[in-house]
Amino acid sequence: MTIINRPDMLAISNCRSLRPRIPRVSLRVSRKVLLRLFYVTTLTGFGFSNSVCGGEAEVKPASFAVRAQEILAAAQKRHQAEPTNAVAAWEFARACFDSAEYATNDTERVIIADQGIAACRRLLAHQTGSAPAHYYLGMNLGQLARTKTLGALRIVGEMEREFKAARQLDEHFDSAGADRNLGLLYFEAPAFASVGSRSKARQHLQRAVELAPDFPENRLNLIEAYLKWADNDGATHELKVLEKLWPKAQTNFTGESWAASWSDWEVRLERARKTIKERAK
Repeated sequence: MTIINRPDMLAISNCRSLRPRIPRVSLRVSRKVLLRLFYVTTLTGFGFSNSVCGGEAEVKPASFAVRAQEILAAAQKRHQAEPTNAVAAWEFARACFDSAEYATNDTERVIIADQGIAACRRLLAHQTGSAPAHYYLGMNLGQLARTKTLGALRIVGEMEREFKAARQLDEHFDSAGADRNLGLLYFEAPAFASVGSRSKARQHLQRAVELAPDFPENRLNLIEAYLKWADNDGATHELKVLEKLWPKAQTNFTGESWAASWSDWEVRLERARKTIKERAK
């Protein structure tokens, strides 16, 4: 297996009961399927525009990139040492997805994403019922799609299938990740020549909130969708609920592994507040 050279991390015990779980970077994009940026950069010809809450460039501190590389190195080491371990395989695929977000060019992003895709395909060849494998296969396909132009359209269908498979197997995985990603896929994709659908987007984004109501990303996605659809009442309601659960979320999702997510969530919350306030005038 071809692997990008990364600094070795400390050795991880072969005893699963003693081995620490590979941490995660918990980027915004590891909760979303890249379609927002993907369609902005490749399908503007279909009339897609950036988020209604604002199109400012996302800030990605160097520390987040370093963290992602370190986690990838640890996950890679474990996966190489335990090639038949299903958890090690999908955690490696997850780390590939997160690390690919910080790739400095398309070539690097393809190399990293391809490794995550390959790991998931190998796992699914033996365990077709692995929800995480289907899920992170779809996520890494999203990274691959970012490097394409119109050729990305054919990848969207495969992403949709993988998220549907993950949802059928475990709809709670990654805080309702399958419904969240399907909702975003239908929300961001153009209806013409792709899978875009407001009704499907609403169904899955709302379902993600139902399954994991205390996870900030789910409500932020729904708020942003409501704003784009000019459903100001819906957005206002969800914002009030989100603001009430925010303190609890800050105690539930803590530590270095959630720093990147909070960096993103706080910016998006303020954008949503600003947009709703302006529309209420």
